[in-house]
Amino acid sequence: MPIISMFYGIIIRMYLLDNKQHNLPHIHVKYAEYEASISIEDGEIIVGELPRKQLRLVQAWIELHRDELVADWEIAINGENPYKIKPL
Repeated sequence: MPIISMFYGIIIRMYLLDNKQHNLPHIHVKYAEYEASISIEDGEIIVGELPRKQLRLVQAWIELHRDELVADWEIAINGENPYKIKPL
């Protein structure tokens, strides 16, 4: 489960071969005791929860890096390590 970015105490991961549980492209986010899977397409929480402020930060980051995230998703579901993406 490679870390692809970190900012403001938020850790963003993209798991390898992770298209079986949730079919849509997503990232895994951890902040303190909170964890969530968030859609790359629309930035909405699929499962889990995050505080509103941190969710807004992640959504802004997704908006800025959507193309890179989609490319990383394709790499990760093929079992390869995704590339790091710049933080906010």
